[in-house]
Amino acid sequence: MNEIAPHISAAAPAPKCATAPVGLLAELTHRCPLQCPYCSNPLEMDRANTELTTAEWQDVLRQAAEMGVLQLHLSGGEPTSRKDLEEIVKTAADVGLYSNLITAGVLLTRERLQKLAECGLDHVQLSIQDADAANADRIAAYKGGLVKKREVGRWVKELGLPLTVNAPLHRQNIENLPKIIDLAVELGAGRLEVAHIQYYAWALKNRAALMPTREQFMKTVEIVEQARERLKGIMVFDFVVPDYYAKYPKPCMGGWGSGIINVTPSGKVLPCHAAESLPGMEFDNVRTRRLMDIWLQGAAFNKFRGTEWMKEPCRSCDRKEIDFGGCRCQAFALTGDATNTDPACSLSSRHAEWFKVAEQESHQPAPPFVYRRIGGDKSKAEPADADAGE
Repeated sequence: MNEIAPHISAAAPAPKCATAPVGLLAELTHRCPLQCPYCSNPLEMDRANTELTTAEWQDVLRQAAEMGVLQLHLSGGEPTSRKDLEEIVKTAADVGLYSNLITAGVLLTRERLQKLAECGLDHVQLSIQDADAANADRIAAYKGGLVKKREVGRWVKELGLPLTVNAPLHRQNIENLPKIIDLAVELGAGRLEVAHIQYYAWALKNRAALMPTREQFMKTVEIVEQARERLKGIMVFDFVVPDYYAKYPKPCMGGWGSGIINVTPSGKVLPCHAAESLPGMEFDNVRTRRLMDIWLQGAAFNKFRGTEWMKEPCRSCDRKEIDFGGCRCQAFALTGDATNTDPACSLSSRHAEWFKVAEQESHQPAPPFVYRRIGGDKSKAEPADADAGE
């Protein structure tokens, strides 16, 4: 256990939340061989020399289990960049956490995946950039990725692990959605997440290159509904709609500080993975404070927890405990004030303005991608070779 971190004070005020989140999102590293221009990692990413050690991550997992957390989502960057991933997975299994590996797959070997399964890995979530190999290479700035993903999908099924395919959707792959669905079926996925890009971090920087037209979005609704019916009993669909064309916003992480706790590679504890984009926020670190104490009493978690912080029209809205005013990070990015109603909401005074921005950007030629990179971004990148390693 981390003896440096203080225990919760007996005099601490009663929390405004459940005593534990359902899930822990563990961003093990920001290192990744892919350079996807919609990555949710912050523009200023953690370097390898700041990452939590094996022992520190193991302590975080023990604390999470003691709190009552049920699910562990192992993410990044690319979590398989960590050479100690097997040790982390084994600790999760030992303490009773259901572990989900969120991976691009390109660094995996069959032997390593088998070892992870033997250590207790419960589920694999494989991301794909497109069903068209050349376009997938261009989007990720990585050569040969789709071929490797097909191999990984086959290995997952051979090892008896459940598979989810995650397909981020945007204007530069949206026309291939039927082929993406067919690819998920080919891979043997039990679940497909068709996730229209959410615009923060690198996606916000690349918004004009990623924004689909409303007509393209509406076509995806039809395609997904038809596929749901056709593949009933074979594959489950999760469909994440684009905020700019929605009538009401999605609840941020199911409600800020409500169901998910996020630990960054350097140990900062966040209410959501984009929370560092909000100015003036102070985030506790697992190296100096207990995870449960942060969850219950941390200033960042209580900043937008519940509804007392809300302004109008959210304060008097009958949906305030359904969508919680939408995304705080998006509200700040688009209005300059994180307490404003998310402009994705049709009740926001800024909704029409940002709908117009989406319409304009989606009908203009797409600018070059600004690729995701540690240590600075560049608008052009040659795809890396598939054997380029870490």
